[in-house]
Amino acid sequence: MKAKDGFEIGKIKQRKFSLLGNFLNSWNGLIEVSKNEKPMQAELMMLAVGTLVVIFLEMGLIFKLILFTSLFFPLFAELVNSAIERVVDLVTTEYHTLAKHAKDAASAAVLLSLVITALVWVTVLYYVYMKV
Repeated sequence: MKAKDGFEIGKIKQRKFSLLGNFLNSWNGLIEVSKNEKPMQAELMMLAVGTLVVIFLEMGLIFKLILFTSLFFPLFAELVNSAIERVVDLVTTEYHTLAKHAKDAASAAVLLSLVITALVWVTVLYYVYMKV
C-alpha cells in the first residue's frame, strides 16, 4: 500500500541492531524535542531547580531519590506527547476530530504527570517535615 508521498506503508527497512546507534537516535530525539518544544524546556528547568532543591534538603537518601525520580515523569510524558503530535501532523495537515483527540490525550498525560509529581513532592515534604 502506497502513502500520499509515495512511500510504502509497512515496508520500512530496519537496520541491524546497534546499541550505539539506538542510543544516538534516542539522544537526537531528546535534543530535538528540547530545542523545539517550550514545555520541554520548562520541564528541564524544573528538573534542574528540583535537583538543586533535593540536594540541599535535609532528609534521608530514600526521600531524596523519590523526589528526584518524580521529576522525570513530566519529561517522559512530554517526549511521548511530542512524538504523538509529530506523527499526527505527519499524517494529516487538515483538522480531524480523531487527530484532536489524540493530541488532547497526549497533552492530558503531561498534565497528569505534573499532578503526580506535585503530589509526590507534597506527600514527601509533609511526611518528612511534619513528622507524621
